[in-house]
Amino acid sequence: MKRILILSALFLLFISCQKREWGNPFDPNCPKELFTPASFTATQMGDSIVLSWSQPNNQISGFVLEKNTADGSFTQLANPEKSTTKVADRNIVGGIKYGYQLYASAGNNNSNTVTVEITPLLNATIATTAFTNITAASAIAGGNITADGGAAITARGVCWSTTENPTITNSKTTDGTGKGSFTSSVTGLTAGTVYYARAYATNSVGTAYGNQVTTTTATILPTITTTTLSAVTATTITGGGNITSDGGASVTDRGVCWSTTQNPTTANSKTTDGTGTGSFTSSISGLSPGVTYYVKAYATNSVGTVYGTEVTTTTTAISPVITTATVSAITATTVTSGGNILSDGGATVTIRGVCWSTSQNPTISDNKTSNSTGSGIFVSSIVGLAPGITYYLRAYATNSVGTSYGNQLTAATNATVSILTTTSPSAITSSTASTGGNITSDGGSIVTARGVCWGINANPTTVNSKTTDGSGIGSFTSNIAGLTPGATYYIRSYATNSTGTVYGGEVSFKTDELTVTDIDGNMYHTVTIGTQVWLVENLKTTKYRNGDPIPNVTANSSWATLATGAYCWYINDVENKATYGALYNWYAVADNRHLAPTGWHVPTDAEWTTLTDYVGAGVAGGKLKETGTSHWITPNEGAINSNGFTALPGGYRGYNDGTFYSVGYFGFWWNSTVYDALDVLSRGIANDTGNDFGYHGNKKYGMSVRCVKD
Repeated sequence: MKRILILSALFLLFISCQKREWGNPFDPNCPKELFTPASFTATQMGDSIVLSWSQPNNQISGFVLEKNTADGSFTQLANPEKSTTKVADRNIVGGIKYGYQLYASAGNNNSNTVTVEITPLLNATIATTAFTNITAASAIAGGNITADGGAAITARGVCWSTTENPTITNSKTTDGTGKGSFTSSVTGLTAGTVYYARAYATNSVGTAYGNQVTTTTATILPTITTTTLSAVTATTITGGGNITSDGGASVTDRGVCWSTTQNPTTANSKTTDGTGTGSFTSSISGLSPGVTYYVKAYATNSVGTVYGTEVTTTTTAISPVITTATVSAITATTVTSGGNILSDGGATVTIRGVCWSTSQNPTISDNKTSNSTGSGIFVSSIVGLAPGITYYLRAYATNSVGTSYGNQLTAATNATVSILTTTSPSAITSSTASTGGNITSDGGSIVTARGVCWGINANPTTVNSKTTDGSGIGSFTSNIAGLTPGATYYIRSYATNSTGTVYGGEVSFKTDELTVTDIDGNMYHTVTIGTQVWLVENLKTTKYRNGDPIPNVTANSSWATLATGAYCWYINDVENKATYGALYNWYAVADNRHLAPTGWHVPTDAEWTTLTDYVGAGVAGGKLKETGTSHWITPNEGAINSNGFTALPGGYRGYNDGTFYSVGYFGFWWNSTVYDALDVLSRGIANDTGNDFGYHGNKKYGMSVRCVKD
């Protein structure tokens, strides 16, 4: 302990001696002799300075390290050991120069002094890059760090705000470290908004900012949702919407639009419900009962109009709206009336007609007719009345809601009437028919006129077309002319006496279609289906239109090698001609001498599609097939032949072996549309489905041909 105290005193004496002898190390007169460190360096590390040195030999027992400033003050930093040493000074201040001097703490009192001066750190130098690639929600910016201030850049990027001079406490990007240029993706912006931005750079001194730049984001369409529909009645609905963003431009128009088809727009019906953002309510009126409506909210700004999601509802159904038709054709036992259903109330009319009674306000609990279903005009024939009685009539219509009645009318039957029947039509051609009647009683008054009347609607009267066939009672014959081919006519006989005109029972018939003759003299019936006129039978000709014969190829092996036109009968039996017509390969169909009679042609695939679309896609096969199982094998699925096309299962002939197949099961018909180098499109109908099907078959197949009018 005593030894330590003595050494301490000697050390203090040494220190004071050094200070007194050498003074301020910035003084150029300071001694610099004898002791020189082997090295004495200072390195700036962030906001600290690290000093290191070594001695030339091991004769010096220790050192004293001091720092001073330009004002001449000294501070002792350490008493390092004699070995090579590093000392860190963590107490420097920006903008001041520091000197460091090293003393030998023992040994030679004449050791020299070394001074090191350090310049402290500064903030970085940075410039902001102007905005580019500006959208409604994002932009590109960035910066360029030209100087790091003497300390490493630990963070850099762009900060932004809707107010000026943004800092890193606002929104910011983080774009790496170090000096140089960088690019920043600025996202999450609001449309149509002014933004201010500055690049920033952070080192150990602090954060520096570049110049301020500004931009305005693009405007976009508003953001809107459609409110769920409510308060649904037969003619009104309550709807609305919620505009959560105007897209950066004021909403100048808003409301809801609606239609009975999907995706309504403002070109359809709409409401106008103010301006601006937020929720709004729309009152929709003028609707039809029982109808499904599609509704979307809309909002318009300077960019355009945007729509919310589509919602749908069905208005409430009501009972039908109906009027009673004027009473006409009054006899002793019958009258004609009817009605007009102006609206079905939004639910299908399942029954309609006229009810009557000898008391006022008749209902369907009294006598009534049943005249089909649906809306529109209908005619009712009221029979079984008593002569000379006043009847009250009202039209009626029933839907799922209930039964509605039209206005009440009256009709007084004749006191006496003739009694007659109508003769069934015979000798029907495309424009004429023979019919007549039989008057079994004149009702006590001479029959002064008799004949038949006809029209294309039920219950014809003498105001329609008619014949005049003598007078008196008994049978008479009426010849009708000037009819339209292929039309359905309704006929009633009539007889007139002094009490009025009475009508016989109604009968109907259909005139024949026009006939077509081919080059062979084969005759074909025709049928009009939609806008097209088709042959009712498959083609039977053995010659081209110019009279050149079409080769009849019977051998299977020969048929399979053909590349020119040919025909055959199914299984080479001419007895099949009358029913199924001929089977032709496609080379005969494509021959420019033409298979079809003059004024007719083999249909294109598009013309087949026009036909099947008209009769009903998905059920066309059944609507075109002949009914029953005389020619089609059971079950002949869906066959109703509703348009008179009368498709038959004529089978086909194979293209690779010439074998005959599937009569009774399938009918195949060529069309004139080529599929590729080998195949041509065709249509088929089968016995076990109500649909038709498209097919592309090899040109060597043998198939039927059905012609359509030019």
